[in-house]
Amino acid sequence: MRKVLVLGGTQYFGKKLVRKLIDNGDEVTVATRGTKSDPFGDDVKRLIIDREKKESMAAAFDGQSWDLVYDQSCFSPMEARDTSEALEGKADRYIFTSTQAVYDFGTLHAEANFIANTYPVEYKNRKEYVGYEGYKEAKRASEAVFHQLGYFEVASVRFPIVVSEDDYTERLKFHVDKILSGQPIGIPNPDLRYSFIHAEEAADFLLEIGNSKFVGAINPGSAGDISLGELVDKITLLTNQKAIVENSIESGTVSPFALPGSWSIDTSLASGLGFRFTELNQLFDQLIQFYIQKSDSN
Repeated sequence: MRKVLVLGGTQYFGKKLVRKLIDNGDEVTVATRGTKSDPFGDDVKRLIIDREKKESMAAAFDGQSWDLVYDQSCFSPMEARDTSEALEGKADRYIFTSTQAVYDFGTLHAEANFIANTYPVEYKNRKEYVGYEGYKEAKRASEAVFHQLGYFEVASVRFPIVVSEDDYTERLKFHVDKILSGQPIGIPNPDLRYSFIHAEEAADFLLEIGNSKFVGAINPGSAGDISLGELVDKITLLTNQKAIVENSIESGTVSPFALPGSWSIDTSLASGLGFRFTELNQLFDQLIQFYIQKSDSN
């Protein structure tokens, strides 16, 4: 039986990953702050850690070892360094949940467009990283720490925007609800483009990349990208309602996808390795229809 440690794993597709690991027959340990309940009962072991306090991780991991670590909760290079040092010699393989935000704003970025192995690291804690630029820098530096320290065989999974029927952020649902109710949506630039992945497929990918020997960075997700304007057009077609789009950033009306620039990725490496994801139009058609039906039933 394989022993797997999941750092985080109590929210969104992290929970889906833990369930898949359990169903895979793995012995799963979940390490969190212990502030949230989880649905796993006696199927997992639990450790209490604080990612911002190295001593808490050193104490929790003392005398233990794992075959594989999934990191769902690292948000600073200090956490990456401290976690790596606390787990040195206790694990061989490390899967870091990263993000397409490590790339500069732009479209269809390949993995080579950001090289973590040579990126200079300035050690800061998570509170020092503010906004989208801070998030990008934190994830870049965290990737760099894991790859440069060399304590583990590391795969950095650069996820695009994650969506699903049970998306707790309700970012896609926001657009459907606004259009159905005839309310305006603030979209300053409808030409910005983004990549997406379904939460179930995100968890599936993490499971399979953990089963593989892949090391380095990889972009998973539905191939291609979609603009905010195209997304709104798709919703108007499926709802048969007119969208009211305004060039506005007013709180309460601005699209939660209205980021400062385009962020999308080239997923050809993942597809070339045999990983398969739902086609992008199909992904949005099924999710939009779900939210329409959910609205009709309320």
